[in-house]
Amino acid sequence: MAQQDFESIYNEYKQQADEQAQAEVRQGAIPGQEQVVAVRKNDDGDIIAFKTETGRELDYVTALDEAKAGKLAHIDVFHKYGRDIIRSEPDGIKENNLDQLDEF
Repeated sequence: MAQQDFESIYNEYKQQADEQAQAEVRQGAIPGQEQVVAVRKNDDGDIIAFKTETGRELDYVTALDEAKAGKLAHIDVFHKYGRDIIRSEPDGIKENNLDQLDEF
């Protein structure tokens, strides 16, 4: 198989995955979940608070608890460095990553 075949197959796969990710995001959140629409960062650029689509402002610990309980859409919690960390659901869309959201 030529190098070009590998690349074209991968590019087709990536395009299909991007289209699927966009479709899943358009479907929206599960009923009862809120979307995070903005973040607050400290001077080091760390996210320290979250604002939801309903206007609620959540400190990091409260957001962690709500994310673990499944109350925040498209948010994952993982354990690293000895602590729980909030991150965007890895959906392949850079624009909806927490680090890319507006600040409040």
